[in-house]
Amino acid sequence: MTSPTSNPTSEPAANASPATVASGAPARTFSGIQPSGIVHLGNDLGAIRNYVRLQDEYEAIYCIVDYHALTSTHDGDVLRTRTREMAAGLLALGLDPDRCTLFVQSHRPEHTELAWLLMTVTPVSWLERTPTYKEKVAQQPDDVNHGLLTYPVLQAADIVIYKATNVPVGKDQAAHLELSREITRAFNRRYGDTFPEAQAVFTEAPVVLGTDGVRKMSKSVGNTIDILAEPDLIRRQVMSMVTDTLRIRRTDPGRPEVCNVCQLHRFFGDDYLEIQDGERTARTGCVDTKKLLADRIIRHYAPARERYLELMAHPAEIEGILETGADRLRPMAQATMDEVRAKMGLR
Repeated sequence: MTSPTSNPTSEPAANASPATVASGAPARTFSGIQPSGIVHLGNDLGAIRNYVRLQDEYEAIYCIVDYHALTSTHDGDVLRTRTREMAAGLLALGLDPDRCTLFVQSHRPEHTELAWLLMTVTPVSWLERTPTYKEKVAQQPDDVNHGLLTYPVLQAADIVIYKATNVPVGKDQAAHLELSREITRAFNRRYGDTFPEAQAVFTEAPVVLGTDGVRKMSKSVGNTIDILAEPDLIRRQVMSMVTDTLRIRRTDPGRPEVCNVCQLHRFFGDDYLEIQDGERTARTGCVDTKKLLADRIIRHYAPARERYLELMAHPAEIEGILETGADRLRPMAQATMDEVRAKMGLR
């Protein structure tokens, strides 16, 4: 679960050790990711690297949220393709179906039933004040559909249907999780103790700025670095990055603290302080720094790129993993819905 507001220089501390439930078993963590197609650098640094780490510390459930995507994607073929691409990217970058559960949201339709039931305890005013709702309305003023307003309720259903105890977030995203916790409290007050209030697992995930150097890296904005694409495309995207707008000539001293290229180097080598010093003293130019970053990104993701292409060439393998994940969760989702229906006076 990601949110749009900080710079990669901000790195909140991760939990020192995995949480446990009362029984002593590992806690259950849940996170969802939009099927935006081929993964980009922001996806990996902002979420996927932590997904990979957390699958060894928690009972981890990861969901490709195609129901959520319907609020902005209205072409069925496009959505199916993007879902497959995202699944292949997650697997290529290290999610292991033997160590976590990966599935597609619509493969477990209980999510939408629970979302409707949670809507009956959720005041409209809570949803109207949500910052992401206001942002989405601004981004797509001609398509302000009801799903944009109720998006957080489905998000809450995604978490509580598996009674997840933890959700990985950056500290800047804690407010987004708090709305899910408020909905949980509202349900528990009305119908009795049913769902745990999921706690935040504060991770080291940064929010990565895009090639424009201003906004969060996003497919919808078109400012991404597509790390699993062909090297020539990656190189073009990196070379298009905005650096220090006040540095006009090669001999001008730079400001690495505001240069997105310099900040991203910290994720691809231990010499990022030396690189920053080179920019600050005009020992190196922005073009040189971008070329080096492009080379390092291409080299770092080469094995994942090879695995991604292999998976995309065998879609049945991807579908099998996703179906297995959904089947694994069926008993848990059905048990939760049986409990909820009984408490609410349904069948």
